[in-house]
Amino acid sequence: MTNRRIDHVGVMVKNIEASIAFYTEIIGFELKGRTPHSNGIIELAFLGFGQSGETDLELIQGYNDSLPNEGKVHHFAVSVPDVQAEFDRLKQLDVSFVDDGITTLPNGFKYFFVSGPDGEWIELFQR
Repeated sequence: MTNRRIDHVGVMVKNIEASIAFYTEIIGFELKGRTPHSNGIIELAFLGFGQSGETDLELIQGYNDSLPNEGKVHHFAVSVPDVQAEFDRLKQLDVSFVDDGITTLPNGFKYFFVSGPDGEWIELFQR
């Protein structure tokens, strides 16, 4: 279990264009990349400050537009070197999986989610 760090924090947004503009023009983030989700509905944008090995901010549009007033942090992601090995390891433990398998995005990133003790989502993520 080496080479682990928080890879990104996912924040659900209603309007990804407005959120990208706010985070880049007002807060000072840089847009690092955008990609549609492989499900054809969700759109993702990754932002950061241009630092090596930094934790990204992931904006998620299309997942759930019914956000509370304070917004919603959807998940946090832990970077792993081999998502398949991690999936196989966790399958052997008493862990609740959110989905049944690993998702591969069009840009090649791979991930799966597990639930924490209070239902929080933790994404195991391989770039």
